[in-house]
Amino acid sequence: MRVFVTGATGWVGSAVVRELIDAGHQVVGLARSDKASAALTAAGADVHRGALDDLDSLRSAAALADGVIHTAFMRDKLDYAEQCAAEQRAIETIGAALEGSGKPFVVTSGTFILTPVRFGTEEDVRDPGLPAPPRLAEYVAIALAEHGVRSSVVRLAPTVHGPGDYGFIPMLIGIARAKGFSAYIGDGANRWPAVHRLDAARLYRMALEAAPAGTRLHAVGDEGVPFRDIADVIGRHLKLPVVSISHEEAVSHFGRIGDFASIDNPTSSALTQERLGWRPVHQSLLLDLEEGHYFNN
Repeated sequence: MRVFVTGATGWVGSAVVRELIDAGHQVVGLARSDKASAALTAAGADVHRGALDDLDSLRSAAALADGVIHTAFMRDKLDYAEQCAAEQRAIETIGAALEGSGKPFVVTSGTFILTPVRFGTEEDVRDPGLPAPPRLAEYVAIALAEHGVRSSVVRLAPTVHGPGDYGFIPMLIGIARAKGFSAYIGDGANRWPAVHRLDAARLYRMALEAAPAGTRLHAVGDEGVPFRDIADVIGRHLKLPVVSISHEEAVSHFGRIGDFASIDNPTSSALTQERLGWRPVHQSLLLDLEEGHYFNN
């Protein structure tokens, strides 16, 4: 299958590219720079020059593909609402190019959109009583199933871990180093789901190959790691005290991820495993942290 991948040189996207090529697919990766083009060529993928806000480029690449996997997000834009709007336009454009074809289109979402505290499943959607989130990628993608696109959504756990990670966990480690202690909020019992990067990449491939139209899937290995357990491992490896802080102190302490640090987001992937036969086989988040590679820099 000829697969067009956006975000093909990102943390998740580059693992998806490798997974697809190893499974015998031909990959065409979106690249907006010479550096990205070189990385894709080195990985064995073809290059399509363009960007997420270059809609003509997206349209032409999608029209020539047998399927599309979307992992990109325009994080270089300063305003989050603007980032979300650009992503929505990109998904709509790709979806229009695939309309009526029955071709697969796998779009990235996240488990953080689920209602907090409640144990989330693939069949859950955001509580209609809550304000609409600015990021509508999931809803736009699912709606394409009614227009002859075999669209599916992969909800990523907030922590996609593994060697080379530059997401939430490295941020927490950097904050702990800077502040002189590893913090959690309140009793630290709030839970974060997690998934190993390679397990997530395999799920994207399986979704491309077999997910029915309109399917929501959960890339979740650990259903919910208590935030205090994460803080404890960070403190131990950095030889720093582990300290509880109040909810009022969270934003000033954690900065731009302060709003996420107290979220309780327990999430199941049982239906994903049942529907596609996917199983997380790589090590858990805490075992990955214990390996020590997160603390080498």
